Amino acid sequence: MFEVRMHGRGGQGVVTAAELLSVAAFIDGHEAQAFPSFGSERMGAPVMSFCRIDDEAIRVREPVTSPDAVVVVDASLLHHVELFSGLAPHGYVLINSTRSLEELGIDELTERHEPDRLVTIDATEIAREFIGRPLPNVCLLGAFAALTGTVKLESIEAAVLDRFRASVADQNIQAARAAYTACQKVTHA
Repeated sequence: MFEVRMHGRGGQGVVTAAELLSVAAFIDGHEAQAFPSFGSERMGAPVMSFCRIDDEAIRVREPVTSPDAVVVVDASLLHHVELFSGLAPHGYVLINSTRSLEELGIDELTERHEPDRLVTIDATEIAREFIGRPLPNVCLLGAFAALTGTVKLESIEAAVLDRFRASVADQNIQAARAAYTACQKVTHA
């Protein structure tokens, strides 16, 4: 089973991202589940969402405590929340930021994890460029597909088309493609 934990703030699309990822995994022929976890239900409050992907039925319903991948939608949470607790030794980390891992002050990740599995990408700027709003969730899914290979970019696009009306879906798909390409450049550099 491949387990993903996403961290962000209310209003950034963290819950929607996990749902779209699960739909993309289903389109790829896998079993999948997605669900959120949050305290106060207000804009800007810390939010977590989870996604599990497997080839067999998923029976566990608890929060993801030992993720194979962590997606950080809002880097301002880095030193306020235990984002990387339980991360698998060969796990993936995708952070929405203009800064490098070193600049973010999380060098310990590079010491314990494979550097080609740790990526920062400016998904907010990509979203502004293609969507016109700073909503990085779908961009991060495009980068996630490039980084992990767990789901196909085409499946994320299909999930987006199913969820949003045509014009919004098209903008998000363009953003996801741009983030996918940007992530490939970073990981294959």
